[in-house]
Amino acid sequence: MEPQRGTALIKEQFLTTKEKFHEFLASARPRASRDEADGDPEEPSGEPEQKRVKLDRDAEQKKKKMRGQNKSRPHIKPQSYEERRLCPSIVQERDTECVYGEKCRFLHDVSEYMCSKAADLGDQCYRFSSFGWCQYGVTCRFSRAHTSPELKNLRNEELCRRSTDTVSNHLDKDLQRRLRKKQQRFPGAEAYLKTVSRGERPTHTSHGAGDADGADPPVKTLGPITDADVIKLRPSEKKQVCLEEHTCGNLPFRRVCKRFGADITCGEMAMVTNLLQGQASEWALLKRHASEDLFGVQLEGCFPDTMTRCAELLNQNIDVDFVDINSGCPIDLVYKKGGGCGLMTRTSKFEQIVRGMNSVLDVPLTVKIRTGVQQNCSIAHKLIPEMKKWGVSLVTLHGRSREQRYTKSADWEYIDTCSKLAAPVPLFGNGDILTYEDAMKARETGVSGIMVARGALIKPWLFTEIKENRHWDISSGERLDILRDFTNYGLEHWGSDTQGVEKTRSFLLEWLSFLCRYIPVGLLERVPQKINERPPFYMGRDYMESLMASQHVDDWIHISEMLLGPVPKNFSFLPKHKANAY
Repeated sequence: MEPQRGTALIKEQFLTTKEKFHEFLASARPRASRDEADGDPEEPSGEPEQKRVKLDRDAEQKKKKMRGQNKSRPHIKPQSYEERRLCPSIVQERDTECVYGEKCRFLHDVSEYMCSKAADLGDQCYRFSSFGWCQYGVTCRFSRAHTSPELKNLRNEELCRRSTDTVSNHLDKDLQRRLRKKQQRFPGAEAYLKTVSRGERPTHTSHGAGDADGADPPVKTLGPITDADVIKLRPSEKKQVCLEEHTCGNLPFRRVCKRFGADITCGEMAMVTNLLQGQASEWALLKRHASEDLFGVQLEGCFPDTMTRCAELLNQNIDVDFVDINSGCPIDLVYKKGGGCGLMTRTSKFEQIVRGMNSVLDVPLTVKIRTGVQQNCSIAHKLIPEMKKWGVSLVTLHGRSREQRYTKSADWEYIDTCSKLAAPVPLFGNGDILTYEDAMKARETGVSGIMVARGALIKPWLFTEIKENRHWDISSGERLDILRDFTNYGLEHWGSDTQGVEKTRSFLLEWLSFLCRYIPVGLLERVPQKINERPPFYMGRDYMESLMASQHVDDWIHISEMLLGPVPKNFSFLPKHKANAY
């Protein structure tokens, strides 16, 4: 039988039908199928019923509406999976009483809490084993590993002394208070914005109140004053970002990528307005793990004042190697405000933002862009020479327009053209890198490095393949170990109490919605797999390999239960991404 266009070629002995595939997995699944419970066993799509009904009413537009992310995905607020939560003052075993007294809405009786607490998920707590103590105490879902019979939280003092804080860039409480009360000063940003209001076009200048006024800057030092204390680095003296492989994502995922050889890591896109308001959830996106030796943060904004102030804020308060402006984000919420891809068409504002941020940063400023906004109207080649004049240290170019999203292949010929225009400024190419052969082909262009996005989500061991120039026929057991490491990193980052476990699970499930697209090398009729080829239904070489190939939400949940225990009764999950285009 002739393979369907856009479908990967798999050896005939592994091919199967949709019905046989799901029947095989369901027969070995220890829990009842969610589809059977809903009375709809035929379509394992993971979509809500209301979406499928809506699409069936208008068959002509079905293909169009299915394109891209799950448009009908309901907005779900963070759920609480515990009826009554224990008061933090009790969890942290403070000597003082709860400051809220009788008005506190949390439980203060540990015995009462333990009666309603869900069962522990295991005998070993990753946080306790790694650091010698677990801050979640009795609320930890692995609490029997570190609580006494009297329900007191235990500490391994020797391990506590040896362990150090592996995560930096925390939000200081005093800084958060100043941001919320609008008491934080931005002298460098204010000096720059005054020049903009006067209609001047400033070059790279020093920042700080003393620099703006021509007076000596206030320097606090415990030793001799050096040039670095009082003189800001010139743009040419800023450390350059010129390594090979670069990826973005949440902190636990970045740790996985670093293990497999990623050179540069970058945090998730953070909104500058939220950072300036001191929102803890947004500042969490800036956290850096000790294993990330070259790390940057990614900012989104559309106004010179907020972007410049935020750059100065981060320059003073966190440890990063570069700051990246995301002017390639295609989502409507960002674009319609003028941010993301919208900046590419607002060159005057874009220039003010780049020059302003550069004037207050001591680290390189990088920019991520797309080919353009419209599909057949590329503008990156016009913008890049201008960005060189503005002082950008590195450009990352995604080889598609905003309009294309992922429906077309990345245009590497255009990326090559732009890399020549960017020289001597380094340009990283991005798009459709799934194998080391894709990376080698990309390097034949003039790019200085490559950024990996979906490829790392589908197979994070891609960095090892690129470093060693080989295809890795990784086993299902090795892949499960990677997921286990991710869950351990997630419990360390998001917490090991019920809320932390379920947040880790939700991120794991989102990741599994990409991991299921990987086809084991040993099953392929033609190597390598292409990123835009869908896998047909196939049986793996063992049950776990078949389970990991499933695009059924229930099977992803089953994998998560192997690592994080059973889901709560009120648990629900719908993936963000259900793309027509691979």
